[in-house]
Amino acid sequence: MDYSLLTRCFAEFFGTAIMVALGNGSVANVELKGTKGFHGGWVLIGFGYGIGVMIPALMFATVSGAQINPAFTIALAVTGSFPWGEVVPYLVAQLLGAIFGQLMIVIAYKPYYEKTTNPEAILGTFSTIDAVNSKFNGFVNEFIGTFLLAFGALSITADKVDSRADFIGLGFLVMCLVISFGGPTGPALNPARDIGPRLLHAVLPFKYKGSSQFNYSWVPIVAPVLGATVAASIYKVLF
Repeated sequence: MDYSLLTRCFAEFFGTAIMVALGNGSVANVELKGTKGFHGGWVLIGFGYGIGVMIPALMFATVSGAQINPAFTIALAVTGSFPWGEVVPYLVAQLLGAIFGQLMIVIAYKPYYEKTTNPEAILGTFSTIDAVNSKFNGFVNEFIGTFLLAFGALSITADKVDSRADFIGLGFLVMCLVISFGGPTGPALNPARDIGPRLLHAVLPFKYKGSSQFNYSWVPIVAPVLGATVAASIYKVLF
């Protein structure tokens, strides 16, 4: 069935919102003081983000492709697999969806944000930072992680045999990437997932929120776009 651009943009909006709500929600559960999952560990976050990508993929792949990631949308356009005329509407829908998904987390975890005095723990429930304050290290990590994500996603979904199994595999890929490459930066692997919540962090009046670190914010935008584009280009040439 062919869906209108507006319907597909709504699917991207809700898909990105669900991904951010489930993914960053798991971060909030681990990082915010007083929650049931406080200090629950990185594996819990890996599960949250892996399943957080899998669920909207299962929900909306047949509608919009469930790209839910500006890096992937741009990479597909660069390689001729997605029309450039629809890139901006998709990116806007993804960005607004990420903000909406993060807003749900803020509402649900409000008492725990008030208890948490560590500014980086609070920012970590919104966006990414590099653990050693190195933009270069953050860039390399985000590039490699998004390259593996895009190359893996294209390979997993190429056979067109059973899309449900493909998306389960995609969820496990994201889970593994978060667990394997998440230590240095978070990671973002998705510009909307980082910049949307970061903008929200900048305007919300948390008592201990600290800086939104916009001096780093270009890294989880540029590196994922380049990583996904290189991956999609190599995949198209080889396969």
